[in-house]
Amino acid sequence: MKEYMQNSKEQVSVTPEQQGELEQRLRRASKENRIHCSNALAIAKSLGVPPGEVGKTANKLKIRISKCQLGCF
Repeated sequence: MKEYMQNSKEQVSVTPEQQGELEQRLRRASKENRIHCSNALAIAKSLGVPPGEVGKTANKLKIRISKCQLGCF
């Protein structure tokens, strides 16, 4: 767990290409401006971006994350 916490504090840059693809995928996957957490995590994994970046982008696009597996949303 300690290793995960250290890694979560590291800055991971997202390329403009990844950001554009992330926005497109979030828009396509959302229904009524909502996306399930499991789908958001799958998008993060497939693009190789941190889940937090998916959350930030979803907020920017006014897409809400539902059925959060961590109980955060």
